[in-house]
Amino acid sequence: MRLIKTNREVFDEMAESWYRLRHWSRFTKELEEMASRWHRGKLLNVGCAHGPDFLPFKGNFELWGVDFSAQMVKLARKYATKFKFEVKLAVADATSLPYPDNTFDWAIAVATYHHIQGDKQRQKAFQELRRVLKPGGEAFITVWNQWQPGFWLKGKEVNVRWKSRGKILYRYYYLFSYPELRKLLTEAGFKVHSMFPEKSYRFPLKFFSRNICALIKK
Repeated sequence: MRLIKTNREVFDEMAESWYRLRHWSRFTKELEEMASRWHRGKLLNVGCAHGPDFLPFKGNFELWGVDFSAQMVKLARKYATKFKFEVKLAVADATSLPYPDNTFDWAIAVATYHHIQGDKQRQKAFQELRRVLKPGGEAFITVWNQWQPGFWLKGKEVNVRWKSRGKILYRYYYLFSYPELRKLLTEAGFKVHSMFPEKSYRFPLKFFSRNICALIKK
């Protein structure tokens, strides 16, 4: 019988192997565009994991990051030392960010919100993101798409395998659709500037991309 673990426990266990196998961001091009768009300022990375999504911003931005996995945060400090950038890190949940209102100019959240279980918790996380952004601040987020071919007919909630040190771990995912994500972000008070597939997606219909990317504004 498979032992059910929380996502926090799973990511703590898989942190070392994740650090090795996901050493570089899969969204480098998208994040470089954001860095060029935003230029400078105070930036929060929600669900920062071990830190690769910071790299495009390390020159001109004041960097902050949170993750619910203490092991991931530990490795993010290691990653920052390796790549010579300063970042203020905290162990915290996306549904309860430890910062005052209107703190950050910008935010990113790569592959974060699809790991949150529960409609109310996901909505609370989007509301928290908006709360800590300054008026007019923007955020770039990515989530997994329900309509990607590999998950057709599998429902909106799935558990995805990860092998670490000979163990099989299961990560919880909630799969969004483009219309649903737009609706939730709008209900949280955001203006949706644009929604688009990851740059590696080469097919004409965006609705079947693996990831949904969104640029949103408070």
